[in-house]
Amino acid sequence: MVEDCKGHILVVDDEEALRTAVRRILEMEGFEVKEAHNGSEGISFGTTTEYDLALIDLKMPDRNGIEVLKEIRHTFPNTVCFMATAYASYETAVEATKLGADGYILKPFSPDELINQLNSGIRKRKLLLETERLKKEREESLLEVAFERTRLKTIINSITDGVIVINKKEELAYFNQAALKLLDVTYLPLGIPVTEHFPIEVAQLLSEKFFEVEEQQSSFSIEVEIKPNNELILEATFSPILQADGKLAGVVVVLKNITEFKRLELIKSQFVSMVAHELKAPIAASIGFIDIMRKPELNISQEQQIDFLNRTHGRLQSLLTMVNDLLDISRMELNKVTREIKEVIVEETIAEVAGLFTVELQKKDLTLSLPGPDEKHIIKVDQNEFLRLLTNLVSNAIKYNKEHGTIYITVKADAYYTVISVRDTGIGLRPEDKDRLFSEFFRAKNEFTKNIHGTGLGLSIVKRIIEAYSGKIECQSTYGEGTEFIISFPVIPIEQA
Repeated sequence: MVEDCKGHILVVDDEEALRTAVRRILEMEGFEVKEAHNGSEGISFGTTTEYDLALIDLKMPDRNGIEVLKEIRHTFPNTVCFMATAYASYETAVEATKLGADGYILKPFSPDELINQLNSGIRKRKLLLETERLKKEREESLLEVAFERTRLKTIINSITDGVIVINKKEELAYFNQAALKLLDVTYLPLGIPVTEHFPIEVAQLLSEKFFEVEEQQSSFSIEVEIKPNNELILEATFSPILQADGKLAGVVVVLKNITEFKRLELIKSQFVSMVAHELKAPIAASIGFIDIMRKPELNISQEQQIDFLNRTHGRLQSLLTMVNDLLDISRMELNKVTREIKEVIVEETIAEVAGLFTVELQKKDLTLSLPGPDEKHIIKVDQNEFLRLLTNLVSNAIKYNKEHGTIYITVKADAYYTVISVRDTGIGLRPEDKDRLFSEFFRAKNEFTKNIHGTGLGLSIVKRIIEAYSGKIECQSTYGEGTEFIISFPVIPIEQA
C-alpha cells in the first residue's frame, strides 16, 4: 500500500453513474480509485495489481461478482473484498463468504455507510499486512511464543464474526468483542459454564454433540434466534479442538449475523406468494367466462357473449400488464436494464405525457396545469424510463382524482436537485396506507377505490427508476383532499448542461 494515500481501491460495477459517484466520494476521503466497467475488466485489473480493497457488484452482465471475487482472492488473498448488491440470497452470501468476501454493502447505500465499511476494511487490510510481516519476522528470528499469542489475539479481535472457545469442562475459555455484540451481552466472565449467558439450544447441542460422546465429532452449524421476531438471527458453527492424541480439548464456536439474509429470504417468499395470488384472480375469471360460452345449453345471447369476451380481454390485458411490470422489476433487481442516458428537457416530456391522457382527462372533466412555456430544466436520464415514470404518476393522478378536479405539475431546481411535483385534488391516502405505498401489489382500499383497477406495481417501478439515478421520491397526502408526489433528480452541473 503506497504511503501517500489512504488506500488503493478497485471498484467493479457495470453502472457508470454508481462508479462515478463512488469514485468522487472516495477520492474526497483520500483514496485512490481504479474503475472496472464489467466483471472481465475487474478480473484483469484485480489479478494484475494488488489493491487494498475491492468493491464488487454482485450482478454484472458478463462475469458475476462471485467469479470476480474468486479470481482476485486466488491471486491476492490479502485484498479485502466487499460485495455490493441490492438483493442477495442467503445461499449467495454463504458462497461469497466461503470464497473470502469480507462483507456485503447493500444498495442503495449512503456515503457514510460506504466510508464506514471501507474504513473498516482498510483497518483489516492493515492487520492482514501486519500479520504477514510479523509472520515473516517470526520465521526469520523465531520470536517468543508470548508475542505470537498476543498477535493472534489481536487478529481474532479484529474479526467481525464472533469467536468463542469452550474447554472440555464446558466452560468459557475465550471470546472476542464481536461475540459480545452478537450475543447481545456487555460482558462474559471467563470460566463460567456454557449454560450461563448462552441460548439454551447452544448449550444442549454442545453437550449432545461433543461432551457426552466418546467418538470424534465433525463441525456442524445451526441457526439461533437471539432476539425475538427475527430481530437478530445468528448462524453458529461448532468445530472440535483436538489434542495430539485425538481426544477432545474443547470446542470453538464461530457466530455470523445472518439477520439481513433471512429477512431477504422472507421478502422473496412473500413476493412469490403475492405474485401467485395476483395472477390467480384474472386467470380464474377468464376461464369462468370461457366455460360459460362453451356450454350451448345455457343459450347465451350474442350480446352476452360479446360482453363476456370483452371482460375476458380486459382481464387478460391486465394480466399481461402485470407480467410486463414484474419483468421490469426483475430486470431492475438484477441490474439488467439497458439505459441510453442523455440530456432530456423535463418540460417537453411532461407535455408529451399530457398528450397521452387527453381522452381520460375529458372523461372526468379534469383540468391539467403544466409548467410555463418558457421554463426549461435539463436532467440526464434514459428518456423512455423517464417517460414511463411520469406516465405512472399522471395516470394515478387521473384515476384517483375526483370529477371536475385539477392536476398540478410543476418543475423547479435548487443547487442540488431538479424537483418535479405531481399534485391532484383527489381522494388522498390514509396515514396507514402511506407506509406501504411503494410496496409491490399494494393498492389502497376504501369506498372510493373499489371500482379503480390496477396492478399495484406502478409506484414500485417509479421508486426503482428514481433510485437508479440516485434520486428520491416523497409522498404528501391528506385523505379526502388529494395527493402530491415529489421526485428529485440530481442536478447536472452547468458546464455539462
